[in-house]
Amino acid sequence: MATTIRTATPADVPEILAFIRALADYERAPDAVVATEADLLRDGFGPTPYFGCLIADFEGRPAGFALYFFDYSTWLGRPGIYLEDIFVHPELRGLGIGKALLQRVAAIALEKGCLRLKWAVLDWNTPAIDFYRAMGAEFMDEWTNVRVSGEPLRRLAGFSSLCSDGTAADHSEGAAQ
Repeated sequence: MATTIRTATPADVPEILAFIRALADYERAPDAVVATEADLLRDGFGPTPYFGCLIADFEGRPAGFALYFFDYSTWLGRPGIYLEDIFVHPELRGLGIGKALLQRVAAIALEKGCLRLKWAVLDWNTPAIDFYRAMGAEFMDEWTNVRVSGEPLRRLAGFSSLCSDGTAADHSEGAAQ
């Protein structure tokens, strides 16, 4: 039976979260996932979605997923796609499912006028590195990923606390109270 790649729907949210947890487990960070079904539903399927998601079905069951969002290149003056996650159940790897997901994300990029597709891969994940190399991916070893989150993000923004909905409350000098 062939692999089918389809756009995720709100009904897929439990499966998307299961894929995210399986990926975190594979990446040796099983306790890192704090996202909930409500978070994914709100942020991926609300009035202004922050991400797109594809589901790969193989023999009638979900086999993998790809979650992406748009970014922008100031140098190119054009949008791009950042592939946040791509995952195929380990027992189904080698069947072309990951390649089909990546091809569909690349097609979406071109359909939307994007000039590039980018993502990160853990340096110890040699099967993925080899797979991406075979796809023609360019490895940008001179770049280092940088992230600020949690309390350092609040300090950087001049916010001292979070509201009940998870957004930051501005308590910096001069902010409206």
